[in-house]
Amino acid sequence: MRFRLTELALCLLLWQSPAWAQSIKVLVQASALAGAQYYEAATQWDAMKVGDALALIREPDNPHDANAVRVEWQGHKLGYLPRAENRAVAAEMDGSGRVEGRIATLVPHRNPWRRVRIEVFVVL
Repeated sequence: MRFRLTELALCLLLWQSPAWAQSIKVLVQASALAGAQYYEAATQWDAMKVGDALALIREPDNPHDANAVRVEWQGHKLGYLPRAENRAVAAEMDGSGRVEGRIATLVPHRNPWRRVRIEVFVVL
């Protein structure tokens, strides 16, 4: 039996949720930012901070990846969720699920795949 991320997270947390809780955020992905070297991650590096909110924008018509999820910071395109890890988040977004992203780590590394790590949450 297959569950959507929202349904699974709800099952896991519903019995623990206090009645006053407005929403619950469940971490569903922590990964490197793909394509950081091609977009604005380098030019925005000094302004970005760990914990900053990231906009996740679904790109179903992306010619390179039908499950593409673009990552933006304050209107600047930083890159994408990695292709090997984006299917579940894309499906959640396609099913009108609410997802949020944030910067998890910023490391000044020569390898662009190690510079920015992001976290993706499903909001219940």
